[in-house]
Amino acid sequence: MNKDNKLETELDSTENQVSSTPSSLAAGRPFSQFDLPPALLDGLNEAGYEFCTPIQEKAIPLALEGRDVAGQAQTGTGKTAAYLVPIFARLMAQEQPQKGMPSVLIVAPTRELAVQILKDAQTLGKNLDLTMVAVFGGVDYGKQANALRNGADLVVGTPGRLIDYAKQGIFKTSAIRYLVVDEADRLFDMGFVADLRWILRRLPKYDRRQSMLFSATLGYRVLELTYEFMNLPEKVSMDKDVVLAEQAEQELYHCSRSEKVNLLLGILNREKWTRVLIFVNTRFGAERVAFKLVNNGFPAEGISGLLNQRRRLRLLEKFKSGELKILVATNVAARGLHIDDVSHVINYDVPADPEDYVHRVGRTARAGATGKAITLCCDQYATHLPYIEELLGDKVPVAWADDELFVHDQAPDYRPPRRKEPVKPRRGSNTGRPGSKRSGSKRGSPKSGARTSRDSRPAGGEAKAGTKAKRTAPGDKSQSQDASNAAPAQKPRRRRRRRKPAAPGTGSAPGPAPKGSPGS
Repeated sequence: MNKDNKLETELDSTENQVSSTPSSLAAGRPFSQFDLPPALLDGLNEAGYEFCTPIQEKAIPLALEGRDVAGQAQTGTGKTAAYLVPIFARLMAQEQPQKGMPSVLIVAPTRELAVQILKDAQTLGKNLDLTMVAVFGGVDYGKQANALRNGADLVVGTPGRLIDYAKQGIFKTSAIRYLVVDEADRLFDMGFVADLRWILRRLPKYDRRQSMLFSATLGYRVLELTYEFMNLPEKVSMDKDVVLAEQAEQELYHCSRSEKVNLLLGILNREKWTRVLIFVNTRFGAERVAFKLVNNGFPAEGISGLLNQRRRLRLLEKFKSGELKILVATNVAARGLHIDDVSHVINYDVPADPEDYVHRVGRTARAGATGKAITLCCDQYATHLPYIEELLGDKVPVAWADDELFVHDQAPDYRPPRRKEPVKPRRGSNTGRPGSKRSGSKRGSPKSGARTSRDSRPAGGEAKAGTKAKRTAPGDKSQSQDASNAAPAQKPRRRRRRRKPAAPGTGSAPGPAPKGSPGS
């Protein structure tokens, strides 16, 4: 089995896992009260979607009427179904879309979120005659291009890969009737604003399509995007007091930077955990913390942007299935991933963006379950804490650690592995020229018709390539005789340097007059 087939098998196994809806959080109306097609209702019932969550109850009626929606709700409350259900219902009620042209575009910030959205769409719409494709970087480029060429009704993708296919004419946007921007604030944080605007400018105008934007937080930058590219969207949001799930218990420990590993080991020994997700701020931190945990006897793996896409998907799959108990991650795993039964989320580093704290804590206490979020606040990241508490509107409960909670670290010092980086040529070097050290051709044997360099001239009294010529002593007759018997060497063609004109008033003597001029 080659790598492409293996990855396809992993994606299929990911798509077959159905994430449960947080029905216990919802006391809203049942989905059966909406005017939905029977095939869509059957898919909702089979997936366990019975009652609407608060954000679904507010957003779905507006979207079914064809109005643009900008939704805000904390993570884990069913934002994905809030836009998939009305889109599927309107697609089934309207006439058939243009063959081979996508009608629905969903833009996601990360590859993992794109795979998750595709899985939810295939789960809810498995009884519908719709073709769905996810495009993102890190996997086979040609396979995704062929899937778009064969025709897809719904396309989920990250901005970079969507732009790449659009420029080549593989991804056509003229028939897009439904647009969804998921986790818009994350797109801004990751620097995809210019790419997102590039895509939106090439879609049909806002009055010819229905647009929906969903995010855990709606800031001024995100609302500015809605005013520019959406048709007077209706803003729906959860209660301001409910930023985090009520089932998530929070704790915060103050410690020094050098004691964080010891405190983390003590917390893992004390808490009764089943599956732990540990968040750090840097890629180096993810590798270091995973190294420390493994050498202290804990089953852990680290995931960050340094890993390729296949490795990241494999680690997430192991963590979802329960084969891996502890996952150390950067913000790659902070948003949009439906991982059930995460008993503990540990913020090893306090995030710089307060919204990231909301997303991290939202990985636990999902689907109505209970969970615990523990934060380690050291002197390096203590300045981030006031902004988080300002967003939450309350103080994070502080717990005090006694001496017994600091466990001795038995792991050796972590040394990051050396990664080979391409050598950048120095400025002004003759890289790529015939006879240079980095050129593909050998010195002394230039291609026919190529200009002979100094190092590749016939060796008649000349030095070999890469060595300096030895000076002949006045009394050394052997070298002078060999030089006289050898064939006369062709004199190198020298370039004359252009003389700089003398500055006026310097008093320098004028140069020789040109030929043909008076007085020559």
